[in-house]
Amino acid sequence: MKTSDFYYDLPEELIAQTPLEKRDDSRLLVLDRQTGKIEHRHFYDIGDFLEEGDLLVVNNSRVLPARLYGVKKETGSHMEFLLLEQKEQNLWEVLVKPGKKAKPGARFVFGDGLLRAQVLEVLDGGNRLVEFQCEENIFSVLDQVGQMPLPPYITAKLDDKERYQTVYSKELGSAAAPTAGLHFTPELMDSLRTKGVNIAEVTLHVGLGTFRPVKVDNVDEHKMHSEHYHLPRKTADLINETKKNGKRVIAVGTTSCRTLESVASFEGCIRESDGWTSIFIYPPYEFKCIDGLITNFHLPESTLIMLVSALAGYDHTMNAYKEAVKERYRFFSFGDAMFIA
Repeated sequence: MKTSDFYYDLPEELIAQTPLEKRDDSRLLVLDRQTGKIEHRHFYDIGDFLEEGDLLVVNNSRVLPARLYGVKKETGSHMEFLLLEQKEQNLWEVLVKPGKKAKPGARFVFGDGLLRAQVLEVLDGGNRLVEFQCEENIFSVLDQVGQMPLPPYITAKLDDKERYQTVYSKELGSAAAPTAGLHFTPELMDSLRTKGVNIAEVTLHVGLGTFRPVKVDNVDEHKMHSEHYHLPRKTADLINETKKNGKRVIAVGTTSCRTLESVASFEGCIRESDGWTSIFIYPPYEFKCIDGLITNFHLPESTLIMLVSALAGYDHTMNAYKEAVKERYRFFSFGDAMFIA
């Protein structure tokens, strides 16, 4: 397939800039992947489409406040750092702007000196290896001086950092939120459990590669970024029990989906697993674990809309997106949701 096959026209005003006041007030487009039938609801209605014994698999990764604004110690010039990956305790791979001011040996200060940094080397691709210094644990300092690494299409200021975290987030390590989970509230999750819907956790730390555009014409030539995942034994057991009982395993978000499909592909079954995945799911991929997907609306020509098309079918997916635009749904990270059943 061609990358251009996954293009759709999206008016800029439909890109959500801020989260709704109440998480589960977002709209919900329900898509039957067998028939293509579409139903328009709200996310607080999600329980109407779930049955006792179904299993929701959520990604419990927590977003690092990884965007830092500071100054170069020698000149006072303003700099922006984006933490990409922790190599050792205070050693990180970092995206630096402007890069020409971040040569090896350059020193920087953030938060009036709460956090200090020195560039050690320039890595392949232009990122920097940076050593940080601080009096406290670096994650505590990041909570004080760091900002959420919001996607480039969100230009509005986020007043409450927790609105870019899921209510069940716990494992620090993501550079972006697993946004399908942003619609859940504790109350909604409790009501689903009361109904007999099970909820299990996986961890996949989302990298900035999730926003990397597909730059090749032929989809199968695109190289995916690699991300770390963990599927605990408790979750594996729940998945296998759900399958045994003839019930559905529903991934909350493309990151949960990629974790489950990676384990099923690498291991040949679902069991406790820990590793790195660069799995790229696009039509005509044959799913090995999930039966349904809760997700947001994704960028045109992105790997994420390709994943959705693999599950729901290309024609059904593109028609659903056309319908969502027509009905003025809110798109992308802070936007509305889709349930593919």
